[in-house]
Amino acid sequence: MPKTTGILDIRQIAVSRLVLDNFPHIKAYWQMMTPRIAQIALRFGADDIDGTVIEEKIYHDAGATTPQGMRRQDLTRLIREAGRVPVERDTLYHPVIRTETSVTVAV
Repeated sequence: MPKTTGILDIRQIAVSRLVLDNFPHIKAYWQMMTPRIAQIALRFGADDIDGTVIEEKIYHDAGATTPQGMRRQDLTRLIREAGRVPVERDTLYHPVIRTETSVTVAV
């Protein structure tokens, strides 16, 4: 099966945002799309590019050539460069607030 193109990935995100209006979040999974395409997708309807991954195996075992992980500072830079505000969240999209000594989930 042929690989998708960046423009096709972005188009799918944009159409998903329009058609799936009952879905609160659209994810541009950077491990699948590349960090740059996921960054662009933030301007075309995605509101999540997933998080810091220590080592992604599934897509890479299938032949992905994207990085296997991304540091927190690189991920926040990517989001800021897209004109968005990075917010750490839990699996239910509750904001997570970190300090030097504690982690709080805003429910």
